[in-house]
Amino acid sequence: MSKRRFYITTAIPYVNGDPHLGFALECVQADVLARHRRLLGERVRFLSGTDDHSLKNVEAAAVAGVPVAQFVDVKAERFAALREPLELSYDDFIATSRDPRHRPGVRRLWHACAASGDLYERYYEGLYCTGCEAFRSPNELVDGLCPEHRRPPEQVAERNWFFRLSRYRDQLLDLIESGGLRIEPEQRRNEVLGFIGGGLEDFSVSRSQERAHGWGIPVPGDPSQVVYVWFDALGNYISALGYGTEGELYGQWWERSDERLHVIGKGIIRFHAVYWPAILLSAGEALPTAIFVHDYLTVDGQKLSKSLGGTHDPADIAGYYGSAALRWWFLRDVPRAGDTDFREERLAARANELADGLGNLVNRTIALVARHRPRGIAAVEPRTEESLALQAALQRTPGEIEDALSRFDIRSAAAALWSLVEEANRYVAATRPWELARAESDIDAGTDLDEALGVLMSACRTLARECRPFLPAASERIGCALAEGNPELGRRLFPKAP
Repeated sequence: MSKRRFYITTAIPYVNGDPHLGFALECVQADVLARHRRLLGERVRFLSGTDDHSLKNVEAAAVAGVPVAQFVDVKAERFAALREPLELSYDDFIATSRDPRHRPGVRRLWHACAASGDLYERYYEGLYCTGCEAFRSPNELVDGLCPEHRRPPEQVAERNWFFRLSRYRDQLLDLIESGGLRIEPEQRRNEVLGFIGGGLEDFSVSRSQERAHGWGIPVPGDPSQVVYVWFDALGNYISALGYGTEGELYGQWWERSDERLHVIGKGIIRFHAVYWPAILLSAGEALPTAIFVHDYLTVDGQKLSKSLGGTHDPADIAGYYGSAALRWWFLRDVPRAGDTDFREERLAARANELADGLGNLVNRTIALVARHRPRGIAAVEPRTEESLALQAALQRTPGEIEDALSRFDIRSAAAALWSLVEEANRYVAATRPWELARAESDIDAGTDLDEALGVLMSACRTLARECRPFLPAASERIGCALAEGNPELGRRLFPKAP
């Protein structure tokens, strides 16, 4: 029986600035889901990348006084470099301006939609927000400003190519209502259904070479236009698999994947849950099976944004507090739904939680075994009430984590893992193995010590395995410390906050 295939992607951010914590959150969430599926034995492909063809990038390069291509390449490398400080396991990273797979993929997608009769030219006037890279209707504005970027959109009038989104209203409703396209959490699903139910207007998929300053993929057959950023950017999910370059990966990971999951932020849900499925329907290609939408990270209630400043560099934070601490804060404090305010004292508290809870548990267990059972622990079946309760928790926890992650409830999954840490620490407090060791002359006490240490070692091994998706490097360190029985390694598992 062949293994299930699971294809997971992050959104690809604009590179008009350096990475911020909001994108780091998305990367870590996707990484947890990818690693967990690998732990279950599934075949996984994990993609991330950058959206290089954006007017925002052109404007930022002009401000910096450097050529656009040079500016974009330098910034894209900053995003790719998050792999190490965030302990990411993506299999592929696509920078859309320089990756040779991307342009042929976008061109093929354009030709497929054109062949379906879904692309046409018309003159258009409207309010364009460069931050969103999208036209805004007057009723979407707040006091005349884009609600996302808090600045007035630009009045634009030009001839563009348009996509017949209106043609796909009923199909999109059927797909989402039936669960053929799963959108989580439910409030985001309802948001998309409301948007579609209110009627869909055709949208622009190109802009003039002049307004784009010559930056972008030329529209096939019309060199006066470049492909609009969303038609271009969304195509990365399949161009990276060789759609357009006859690559084998497209068949394996898109057409025949059991699941195709996009992890995105709420600000771009319309493009992923409405525009993208419609484009794929037009092109006759398979759709994503699920879209998981996270909310925003804020600082003092203000959304993190490259264009608004205050990015809070994730690499710097991970370098100061440690990768494990930053990942653990994302996983423990960010809910499935609702914005989360970043506070450095909460991050420090999570770093200390790891040190005092998980690190101390593993360290104490290794030290007790090294001191009192250096030649090995005698096999004793758990028989006390405390041992049986902890053993039951060991058996229960993997299923609880799997259930939570199947709902994309990453905080609940992390809570289930931590519940096991707390259960094991309560077991230490209840059984007091050091006192059992002092009573070794009593034959029953010796048996009790073997039982206690055996159960604790089982707990630590289970935690090492189950924390692999959440804290991958720490999981490996725990495994090595347990295998070597080295108390010194145990003491260095998690540093306290500086």
